Amino acid sequence: MNKSMMLITSAWGAKKTFKLIPISPECPYNEAIFDFDNKVLAVVSREKKDSLHMLAKLNEFGDPQTMKIGKRSNGKDYAEERKTLETYYEYYVEKADEVENLINMFAINADSFDYKQYFVEEKPATPSSIVTV
Repeated sequence: MNKSMMLITSAWGAKKTFKLIPISPECPYNEAIFDFDNKVLAVVSREKKDSLHMLAKLNEFGDPQTMKIGKRSNGKDYAEERKTLETYYEYYVEKADEVENLINMFAINADSFDYKQYFVEEKPATPSSIVTV
């Protein structure tokens, strides 16, 4: 198997993280991003599947249809309908050693990119014990 992805610096919400992006057409994945808070690598495949999703029902102007009876039990004030959408398969790699294996299998720059820094929690700065009056 050829290495078909590259590690880059990215963001997940407000935190810095890393992402794997495809660099060749043979790559089986669209992307992978490391969720810093949960320590999970989310991998998005190029393979697609049909899945059901609840979507807002739209009026003739393309706006969500508001409910005449107020909010529904789920808290939404607009009508929804169930639709079949084509979505990509997603995989979630949770164990650090398995994340590392996947990176080493697919990333051309696995040996030069410091992805392990994102596996550890940042420690807040400890206040100085020196007291001035």
